[in-house]
Amino acid sequence: MGILDFLTGEFIDVIHWVDDTRDTMVWRFEREDHEIKYGAKLTVREGQAAVFVHEGQLADVFTPGLYMLETNNMPILTTINHWDHGFKSPFKSEIYYVNTTRFNDLKWGTKNPIMLRDPEFGPTRIRAFGTYSVRVSDPARFLVEIVGTDGEFTMDEISYQIRNIIVQAFSRVIASAGIPVLDMAANTADLGKIVAAEISGIVAEYGLTIPEFYIENISLPPAVEEVLDKRTSMGIAGNLDNYMKFNAAEAMGSENSAMASSMGAGMGAAMGMGMAGQMTAQAGPWGAAPAAVQTPPPPPVEHVWHVAESGKTKGPYSKAAMGRMAADGELTRDTHVWTPGQDGWMRAEDVAELAQLFTILPPPPPGA
Repeated sequence: MGILDFLTGEFIDVIHWVDDTRDTMVWRFEREDHEIKYGAKLTVREGQAAVFVHEGQLADVFTPGLYMLETNNMPILTTINHWDHGFKSPFKSEIYYVNTTRFNDLKWGTKNPIMLRDPEFGPTRIRAFGTYSVRVSDPARFLVEIVGTDGEFTMDEISYQIRNIIVQAFSRVIASAGIPVLDMAANTADLGKIVAAEISGIVAEYGLTIPEFYIENISLPPAVEEVLDKRTSMGIAGNLDNYMKFNAAEAMGSENSAMASSMGAGMGAAMGMGMAGQMTAQAGPWGAAPAAVQTPPPPPVEHVWHVAESGKTKGPYSKAAMGRMAADGELTRDTHVWTPGQDGWMRAEDVAELAQLFTILPPPPPGA
């Protein structure tokens, strides 16, 4: 190897960084003893910045481009006089590459509920979560304030701190905004802009910026949401009286269906027992006459009654309740009644099942 090749190997150096990760924010160019050779080529790609640190002091910041590390573009090298020491590297420095692209889809959320005074619900608590993006806007400040001498700094190392800043700013903004909880969903975009403005002033001290900030959801505690659902149901039901009548009609229909099912089950059981008796008789030993099997009749159907009074409907009432009403004089012979299956309204004395209520009178009291 000639002297020219030797000199070329000693003095020509290429410094560059190709990031193959998704979370590296700062990477230090590693060189043994941190020796940077005079005339080295420094490549800075788009989305990067290179911070040159000499003897512990920040010397310069290089934006995207190709640079020759010489005295004509680095005045700090003019103070170094070590060219006569066996072609050793003239200076020992460090080069930090800073990723200036956006780090997207970062998550934030309130770890604990936020207390606030709602104009409609009063004191209440809410939770919120969303996403944000972050970018290094000032590589030199970011290196000095956050990274220090870390050779490989990732987004995970600062994301927790940023989330705390976001939650603190969000809590302050949401508590002083005076927006009702029910209207917050319609104002998440405006709230996001206000919170982002609050955050930007704080993270700027770290050399960072928040290009995007989104509030995805604001929720109430489960107990409050349950009460809100009931209130919504009442609003949908509208007239409370009509709503109660609708529920009573549905309950009556369910009761009639259950009674019909019971009758069907009883008839099926009776038919099954009858068939079993016939089969036993046919298979009886010695041709003995089969014993008569008696099955109980199906239970009677209990009617429920509706009473018409002054153009309004009351009920349903059981027969026992109707008997008490007849005894108290609330039910008379001329009172119009109706039960499921009856063809229109009828006077109480015209209904055989109710007419007997007016023929049973108590005996005269003692001493009358």
